[in-house]
Amino acid sequence: MTARRRLSPDERREELLDAGARLFAAKPYEEVLMEDVAERAGISRALLYRYFPGKRDLFAAIYRQAADRLLARTAFDASAPLAEQLAAGLDTHIDYFAANKHTVLAANRELAGDQVIQTIISDELAVLRGRVLDATGLGEGPGELVSAVLMSWLVFVRTLTVDWLANGTCSRAELRDVCVGALLGALAPVLGPGGERAPAPAAAQVVEPDPRPAGAAGR
Repeated sequence: MTARRRLSPDERREELLDAGARLFAAKPYEEVLMEDVAERAGISRALLYRYFPGKRDLFAAIYRQAADRLLARTAFDASAPLAEQLAAGLDTHIDYFAANKHTVLAANRELAGDQVIQTIISDELAVLRGRVLDATGLGEGPGELVSAVLMSWLVFVRTLTVDWLANGTCSRAELRDVCVGALLGALAPVLGPGGERAPAPAAAQVVEPDPRPAGAAGR
C-alpha cells in the first residue's frame, strides 16, 4: 500500500481546491458533493471539513482562486488600438468561461445572492476597469463618465456571456464582436473614428488689446 503523502496545511488546501475545482467545472453545482471532493483528494470528509466548513465555503475559495488566475492572464497592450485590446481581453475571458462553464454558471446563477461570491465578482470587475483605463488612457479625459460607462459595460459583458453559456444565444465570434461594439458605441462621444480618442478642441485664440492710444496704430 502506498503511504499517504504528508502535506503542509497550505499544500493540503491547494490540493483540495484543485480537486474541488475539477469537480465544479465538470458538474452543475448541485451535483457536486463534499464526499466526492474528499474522495477525489484521497482524504476523509472530516479532514475536508476542517479546511472548508461547507460546500459554499469551498466553492467561494475556488472561485476566488480562479478570479485571481484569470486576472493574472489578462493583460492589455497599450500600443494596440482600443478595439484590438478589447478583443484580446475578451478572448481570454470567453475562453476561460467556456472551459469552466459550470463554475461560472453556479457563481452567476445558483449563488447569485451569495455575498462572498458577489464580492469576488465585484473585485474582479473593479480590477479589470482599472486595467482598461490605464492601458487605453481613457481615464485621462472625462474620467468619472468613462469609468462609470466601463463598469456598466463589464457587467453587460458578464451578463451576456453567462446567457451565451447557458443558452447558446449566439456564436462565440458574435459574442466578442457585440461586446466590443457596445463599448465603442457607448464611448463614441469621447472617441474618434475607429475607437481612437477624439482630438481635443483647439483653444480659442486670445487677442491682446493694443496698448497704444486710439488712432496711433496707423501712424
